[in-house]
Order: sequence, then C-alpha cells, then structure tokens
Amino acid sequence: MEGGFFGSRRAGGPGSHASARSMVLAGNGVVCTSQPLASQAGLAVLRAGGNAIDAAVTAAAVQGVVEPYSTGIGGDCFALVWSARDQRLFALNGSGRAPAGVSPEDLRAAGSEMPRQGIHTVTVPGAVGAWCALLEKFGSRSLGDALAPAIQLAEDGFAVSEVISHEWNLTAQFGFLQNDAARRCFAPRGTGPAVGQVMHFPDLARSLRLLADGGGRVFYEGELSDRLLKALRAEGGSFSRSDFADARPTWVEPIGVDYRGYRLCEIPPNTQGITALISLGILEQFEIGALECGSADAVHLTIEAVKLAFADRNAHIADPDHMAASVEALLDPASLRALAGRIDPSRAAADVVARPPAGSDTVYLTAADGEGNVVSFINSLYGAFGSGLVAGDTGIVLQNRGAGFSLDPDHPNILAGGKRPFHTLCPAMLLQNGKPRVSFGVMGGEVQAQGQVQVVSNLVDHGLNVQEALDAPRFHFLGAADVALEPEFATDVAAGLAERGHELKDAVHALVRGGFGGGQAIAIHPDTGVLWAGSDRRKDGAAAGF
Repeated sequence: MEGGFFGSRRAGGPGSHASARSMVLAGNGVVCTSQPLASQAGLAVLRAGGNAIDAAVTAAAVQGVVEPYSTGIGGDCFALVWSARDQRLFALNGSGRAPAGVSPEDLRAAGSEMPRQGIHTVTVPGAVGAWCALLEKFGSRSLGDALAPAIQLAEDGFAVSEVISHEWNLTAQFGFLQNDAARRCFAPRGTGPAVGQVMHFPDLARSLRLLADGGGRVFYEGELSDRLLKALRAEGGSFSRSDFADARPTWVEPIGVDYRGYRLCEIPPNTQGITALISLGILEQFEIGALECGSADAVHLTIEAVKLAFADRNAHIADPDHMAASVEALLDPASLRALAGRIDPSRAAADVVARPPAGSDTVYLTAADGEGNVVSFINSLYGAFGSGLVAGDTGIVLQNRGAGFSLDPDHPNILAGGKRPFHTLCPAMLLQNGKPRVSFGVMGGEVQAQGQVQVVSNLVDHGLNVQEALDAPRFHFLGAADVALEPEFATDVAAGLAERGHELKDAVHALVRGGFGGGQAIAIHPDTGVLWAGSDRRKDGAAAGF
C-alpha cells in the first residue's frame, strides 16, 4: 500500500486501530527513545546544530544512566545509518567478543547450558567503540560533547520514571544483582527506587568523565580498562589486556528482503535480524492485507512464518566467521517460497522449538535530522543488569552477552575464545525506492525480530501509522505451539488461534524473554520530508521533535 501509513485513524470506526497517543510530527529533527530525559537530551543536540548521529549517541549515553538495568557502556551496540552525504545505508556491528582464554570444556563440566549471569557470561563491551566509530564517521560532535548530559544526570541526579521503577524493583526482588558493587550502586536498601525517587551515580559519573576527557581508547587501553580488568579477574574471569586492546567494531553491509514494494534492512549475523527477513519473505506469499488487522487468520499466518524463521535462526546464526549456512542461502527466494508452502492456514505446527528463556533488557532509539540523516540504534546489557556484576568502583555494569553462546560442540554458535555470540539485537530500517521510509526497532530479547515483523505488517499490509503500528497488540511466539497474546486482542482471536492448535500461554511466560517488547519509530514522508514519529505505549518513552 503506497504510502498508506501516513495518516490518522483517531476518528475510529470499523477496523480502526487508533492509538491513545498522537504521533509527533516535525520538520527539522526528531528523537524517539524509551525515556523522556534521553529524548530531550537528543533533541537538544539537534536544536544546537548537531546531527542525528550526535543525537543518538547522546541519548544512548543518557539511557545508560536513567535506565541502568537495560543499557550502559558495559554493553554492546548496533546501528543502521542512512547518510545524507553518501546517500546510502551503513551498518555497524558493535558487539564484543569472548575472552581469548575462555574454555567451553570448563563450563560444560558445570552443566549442559551456558549460565545466564555471572563472570562466565561477560564479553568485552562493544558500545564505547561503536559510539566512537559512529561519531568519527558521521558525527559533528566529540565524544565528550555526547557524554556531557549523561555525566550531569549521573552527578546531579534524576527522578526515576514509572515503568523503569517497576522493572528496576523486579530485578532487585529476583536477585539479578550478583556482587556487592552492584547492590551498593543500584539497590543499597535491598530494593530498587520508588517512582520519583532521585538517584545519583557518582562512580559512573567519574568513569564517564574519564571517557569524555581521554576518548574511547581509555576504555580499551587506558585507566578504565585497567580498572575493568582488575574487577574481572577478581571475579574469576580470564580476560587479558589484549582482549580489550584488540576490540574493534566492524562496518558491515546491510542485508534485506523486499516486501510489497518496500525493503526491510537489517544487520547481518551474528544478530538475529535475518529472522525478521526470513519471516517477511515467507509472509509475502500470503495476502495478509486482505485479512482484518489483528484477526485470528492474520495472526495465525504471522505466527507460523515466525516459527519457521526461528527454526533457521536457532540452527544457523552465529559469529559469521563460523556459520556453515550463508545469508544468501537463508534468504534465497525459492527457499522462502518452500517454507511458505509448509504453512497450513488452518493448523498450527508444533515441531519448531525456540531458544530457552533469555535476557531481555535493551534500549532501542531512533533519530532523524533535517538534512536527511537517519539512525536506527540499539544498545544493551542483555539481561536485567547484564551479568549482575558491577566492575569495582567504576559504576559500570558488565553485560552477559556470553549467555547467548551454546555449549553444544556441534553448533556453529559454540563458545570459543575471541568469538562473537549469537545476538538478539537488531535495529531495522524500511526503505522504499532506495530511500529511508521508516527507521524502527522493537526492543526485548526474543521478541525483537517477531515484533518487527508485526510492526512492518501493521504498516505495509494494514496502513497503520507509526504510533498505531507500535501500539497495536502483539503476540509472542514462545516455542513449539506455545504463544502468548496481549490482552488487547479482540476476544475472538484467542479462540480462533486455539481452534487452530496454538497453545495459548499466560503473558507471564513471555516476560522473561522480552515480554511484548517496546518500540520506537520514525517515518519520513516521501513528498514533504516531514518526520512522523511514534513511541511505544509499553515504555516510559517519548518522541520529541521540532
């Protein structure tokens, strides 16, 4: 549907999917994040003459302060950047690697699966390197400039917002903080902060100041790396100086599939972005647009497409240097048509098994400026407070991305020194006629790729605008025939899915694997260039523009 998602359905009526929240429309720039202070910080950069990349890094740094269980400089980062200067899309893989000295045999002796938290799940943080690479290639501001608002909030304090307070307290209640340094920073009284409580992070502020003054290499080869290595070794880690000094982000070529006149673009493995591409390649074989949005018929077909994509994801995705299956083979049109032929429109398949429950705490943000630069950006610790470890007195939470590895010696994603793990992070961008049309993402572990598929179908198949497409109820495929539904679905949808053999699970089953996600989106009007922005109802966030 040509440009069909540039409109409003707030008037309601049959088939309406009007959102309770209006879009933000702007002509000069917009930033969408899951926390209003981060959106405001990014917008201030745009107003002061910075570009979308400057704004994105600034907002991400703020989120590492105000949403510390989800993201920070101890995590990883991926970004898709549409450059107005180059008139092309770039992709950056900012994921870190396992330490060279890691031994899968040692871990296998303790169990058949990777641990979910603790020192053996820590990989070298890639976010700082990615931020520096983005600013160096596309930015107009220094790293110090980008970090300034985050430093001020960490020093002067910030009032904790509603969703963040709730989720922060859950992490404290269920014991996600694994060492004394983590508990001292984030739950000094044994609980997380109340809504409106003012929090200060002086240790983190000092670390951010070191970065601002010395640049990114301070993190990998200077004073901060020394402190990080000392803390890692004290916890029993096998990290060496070279593990940090050799860390570099990687510029890679985006991958994509065509979908009804649009092209969805993702970052190639080790991310799960290809899962969304496989799903849409399958779904294109069906006339989803002829079905009512959110109906049992439409949801069933989408779930079945996601299942088949998950089977490929679980079998093949790993560090690209270790994959046996190529991206080209997985996205081959004939293969996608064959997968679509396996779908029974009247019956759910029950032979596809998803990954075990995984971490889910992530922040996704997107920014666009008046010059035409657009960035789709994701930054994460993986699980709640990542590994559960804070590195000594740095205030830096260390990610648990190593939990994404396998201990199966026959799997391409087997843990090995210097290897990047399977990654759930996958920022997305929808192009039309070779130009960016929607920059978006859906954070939340296992729900990310399947959430993207639902958002794209809402936009392209059903003509919802970006706010409506984000706010529409979602399913979460859990594995085999199991699926969780948000309660906002029409009452007959659950019955229709159950009749087809789907095993409906309570929403709590989805919670530990990302819930139903939380997204941000910016659509760029093809004629006027006006930016139409939305921010997911499931988070504290906001779209801010001018």
